[in-house]
Amino acid sequence: MAHSNTTEMTPEGDKERAGIQSVEVGFALLDVLAKAPGPLMLRDLASAAGMSAAKAHRYLVSFQRLSLVVQDANTRYELGPATLRLGLATLSRLDAVKLARERLPTLMDQTGHTLALAVWGNRGPTLVHWQEAPLAMPVSLRLGDVMPLLSSATGRCFAAFMGHGGTADKAQPMIEAELALARKLGRSDLPSTAAQVQAMNTETRTQGLGRVVNVLLPGISGFCAPVFDADGHLALGVVSLGSTATLDTDWAGPVAQALRGFAAQLSADLGWTSA
Repeated sequence: MAHSNTTEMTPEGDKERAGIQSVEVGFALLDVLAKAPGPLMLRDLASAAGMSAAKAHRYLVSFQRLSLVVQDANTRYELGPATLRLGLATLSRLDAVKLARERLPTLMDQTGHTLALAVWGNRGPTLVHWQEAPLAMPVSLRLGDVMPLLSSATGRCFAAFMGHGGTADKAQPMIEAELALARKLGRSDLPSTAAQVQAMNTETRTQGLGRVVNVLLPGISGFCAPVFDADGHLALGVVSLGSTATLDTDWAGPVAQALRGFAAQLSADLGWTSA
């Protein structure tokens, strides 16, 4: 009697690639529902998944039994409670910093500059990972350092993207203290009024990056890109910095573009969906 076990029928070298094709085909329906703005009729769902309505219906019957899919009163299909449980379980296991660290070598290859990761700590944006580029210009920043909100790319990123309430409220006294110091020192390269801070935040949000050029450290420039979690909260900042002589500080330059792409993909993998 013939066996239907795919792995047994597959040559030794292909065992790891063996799978159940029908599972992969059926997943197309779940993927369409996940990306749809709302419930879908059978014909629309099947069409978007690239299969006949009859074929789609067979999969949907099984998915309904497993609570992966439900039907509403208008016989439209929507993701079911089982997919929610799976999604929440996945999100609970995601570690934004861990995921970012694993991907930094690729970003390093793209930018060629020192990289860092920062999260919001008790005293502000704090460096939690540092990856120095080969032949990088020495920079007096290390793990655990807290970045100022107005004079660092990291701080500007957090100041602009923290939103309102919670952490943002805690940051306000820090911003006011930095404003007072900037006025005292007569720093023309830093905001010195609330209106200038607002303008800085607007530029940062518009560009999707925090940026400084010879502000925090002489001869050093940098960018910081925001990474968001599934709830739209700022999870961390991804920093690239280096010598102003070699780091392209143009908003549309390769370093800025690489950072934006890296942060957008990581945010998407953490469950964030842009509006």
